[in-house]
Amino acid sequence: MKYHRYNNNGNDNEFDDEEWAPNKSTEMTRTEGARRYLQRLNRWNGSPDAIENHRQQQEQQQQINNGQTATTTITSNDNDDKNEGLLTENKSDETEIYVVYQRHGYLSIFFSIVQTIVLIAMMIQCGVAPMNINPMIGPYPDALSDWGAKNTVLILEEDEWWRLLTPIFLHAGIIHLACNVMVQIDTGAFFEREWGSTNWLIIYLVSAVGSSALSVVAMPDAISVGSSGAVMGLFGGKGAEVICRCFEKESTDQDRIGAQVRKEQCAGVTCSVIVVMLFSFIPYVDWAAHLGGLVAGFCVGMIIFAVDLKKAVFSKLFWLLVGVAITIAYFVVVFKMMLSGEIEAAEELRDVCKYYQENFEEYECNCPRNAD
Repeated sequence: MKYHRYNNNGNDNEFDDEEWAPNKSTEMTRTEGARRYLQRLNRWNGSPDAIENHRQQQEQQQQINNGQTATTTITSNDNDDKNEGLLTENKSDETEIYVVYQRHGYLSIFFSIVQTIVLIAMMIQCGVAPMNINPMIGPYPDALSDWGAKNTVLILEEDEWWRLLTPIFLHAGIIHLACNVMVQIDTGAFFEREWGSTNWLIIYLVSAVGSSALSVVAMPDAISVGSSGAVMGLFGGKGAEVICRCFEKESTDQDRIGAQVRKEQCAGVTCSVIVVMLFSFIPYVDWAAHLGGLVAGFCVGMIIFAVDLKKAVFSKLFWLLVGVAITIAYFVVVFKMMLSGEIEAAEELRDVCKYYQENFEEYECNCPRNAD
């Protein structure tokens, strides 16, 4: 178990369960030690002098340990009354303990690294397009299609359904990659630490497919790449979590702290979604993928976080049914529209290189498959 020290001023750090463990001479478990420490933080309101003394003792202990990190340990002995003035927290400090699922956002980092490597490989293999062709400072559009971009005519007529997922590994250029990766390894990584890697991965991948599927329906003539649809799905998942957990009773300190954190996150997520959707209507940005990822992430998030509800049995069953219903409804409607035969895919995009050569005199087809 990892513990995240949440600070209303935006600063945070973490502690292993080892750091919370009581002395080996006691029979108190780590969980019990952490629980008692949280109780002390909320029950005691020590004076500023006592807090300063406690801080100085920690610094002295750190020096004694020859550079090792000094941590607050929980002891069980007859000196609790003496320690009471030291194990305190001034409520004006607004520092509380927020428990998260894991230390790092491993998959967020992994996907970001892979996406960076793929972009570099594409630019090495196929070259960098002029700014009038690709203002994102990246490869030529035919390279994106060859590497797995969403291409409606190839998906529907050549049955290349894997293109619904592969666009999350591709980006139009350095600017596009930087924008998505910064959000992914910051906000996205923190969501992964809260939810756990498994739940994060499910929301991320389902959102990726949902974003590409809606893009096929709404923007069939566009070559689309990017992880922004999947990132929008993480925002949708956070919205689903807030809705599901708002009906839980705040019976413990962690419930109260978690609710406060989610309130602040909800405001940030709302602002991020509004900004992304406003930028979705500029050239070279796929608004349908953003909207589709947001909706798909919200739908599957309702299922995941309804299952995680532990105290509200009725709410758990209700939101689970709602999540299953809206998830099935979304994907059934979108895929039914995709397979209806009414989507007019641009036949000229079957050969992206030829299409762009006809529209740009200086266009070069440098990818090996096109060079043959």
